[in-house]
Amino acid sequence: MSRNASLQPILPGSTLGVLGGGQLGRMFVHQAQAMGYFTAVLDADPTSPAGLVSHHHVQTGYEDPGGLAELARLSDAVTTEFENVPAAALATLAALRPVSPAASAVAVAQDRAQEKAHFVACGVPCAPYAVIETADQLAAVSADPSAAPGRPKQASDPLGGSVGAHLLPGILKTARMGYDGKGQVRVKTAAELATAWESVGKVPCVLEKMLPLALECSVLVARGVDGTMVHLPAQHNLHRDGILAVTEVYDGNLPPGIAGQAVEAAKSVAEGLQYVGVLCVEFFVLQDGSLVVNEIAPRPHNSGHYSQNACDVSQFELQVRTMARLPLTQPRQHSPAVMLNLLGDLWFAQGDAEQTPPWAAVLALPGTHLHLYGKREAKRGRKMGHLNVTGPTPEVARATALNAAALLGIAPF
Repeated sequence: MSRNASLQPILPGSTLGVLGGGQLGRMFVHQAQAMGYFTAVLDADPTSPAGLVSHHHVQTGYEDPGGLAELARLSDAVTTEFENVPAAALATLAALRPVSPAASAVAVAQDRAQEKAHFVACGVPCAPYAVIETADQLAAVSADPSAAPGRPKQASDPLGGSVGAHLLPGILKTARMGYDGKGQVRVKTAAELATAWESVGKVPCVLEKMLPLALECSVLVARGVDGTMVHLPAQHNLHRDGILAVTEVYDGNLPPGIAGQAVEAAKSVAEGLQYVGVLCVEFFVLQDGSLVVNEIAPRPHNSGHYSQNACDVSQFELQVRTMARLPLTQPRQHSPAVMLNLLGDLWFAQGDAEQTPPWAAVLALPGTHLHLYGKREAKRGRKMGHLNVTGPTPEVARATALNAAALLGIAPF
């Protein structure tokens, strides 16, 4: 295929495919359909949220050859809604159809060691870290370099530590299959580190030095096949138990200068991957005011959900535009916004008996926008939906969001 042919837009009336049938796939499908596309979803679950609303639902596993062939037959281009879709499946599809993001970029996001190395290569500061794959590496990391005369400590190095750096107390993270706080153990001592590594099955891990955090933020960038890049405003995030709980986006939501730094760093990460699609880059702001990158998600992200009601171009429209090679225009936020993540716990606020949350009371508040994901069973800790709250000013949006949180039984913020 010539370069000119590869840049030709895939116009409405075509079919866009997605690997994964969760809520992100569902919102992508809704957006694609609103723009005039047909959609196809590959997910083994017959009741998957995206599969239930798509024109086509291929009910197979991600690595099933027949299912991948069928998705390719149905689709003019393919994307993913889940970072742990096997990169090999994306590579298989890419031999048949345009796929974004590329398997190579998703593979980096799937492996914390590769991810950290990419940050370092891009010159984007991250927490000091070390890779632990062997008992010898574990022993080297556990050693305090201050006990070795003449060996400088490297824990203050913002571009990532080395095996010789003193990284305790720290967080041991499995290199693969970790999200929403899963696959992570906090460790204070060498003994705790050894126990933690054994508890995760001695799989490859990354040990990150624990840093004094002030707050968390994220940036969503969209990069087209021609290299054009646009971004959503930087988002101030609050996590509880490793799961995003609240996102606030308005002027002044972050300390001066941080938003601009985060946007430029996110663009560097995307450019270094030659990324095509929507990419979320998550950051920590430290107590000294410095910014370090935490991780990436090669897809739309919870922290960008506010864009559905507060921006003229949402993260899901950006996902459609990037995969369909449509022009990318810089999104404009027209309303201050707060997003509340709605977990299944809200359905059990009164005890063990499941009860529908008080949606009518919540929706009586001006500026509230309810998004539920079509999941048939509520479970504690399960993402069931989100509530976007917009207002004429940050103060109004925040006050309304706090009122909604009180009605739902969500802790104030």
